[in-house]
Amino acid sequence: MNEQTARPANAVAHFDISGPDDAGLHRFYGDLLDWQIDRKGPGYALVRTPGGLGGAIVETEQAGVALGVVVPDLEQAVRRAAELGGAVAMPPTDNGWVVKAQVKDPAGNVLTLIQA
Repeated sequence: MNEQTARPANAVAHFDISGPDDAGLHRFYGDLLDWQIDRKGPGYALVRTPGGLGGAIVETEQAGVALGVVVPDLEQAVRRAAELGGAVAMPPTDNGWVVKAQVKDPAGNVLTLIQA
């Protein structure tokens, strides 16, 4: 996810599209929008859009779309989200190539926060 480093703080830098049929999602977005789909392993593929924004297609039981936003201070952003009526869905986690957390907004939408 190197695209985050080139984006300013608080900018959308990544997206995740999830659902139970990742092969169907690959076909749908690849064929409909000419997105480049690069399978990385079972249930996970990186996506490159013509505009340069990168994302992922993730196999999950529930369908959803989550935006990933680069923040200058991940811990502070997670605390602030909770203060503003959100909830922590995933605490700050280092997955090997990025440190991120997920919060839910007051309506329950998932937002991924990515450490700059």
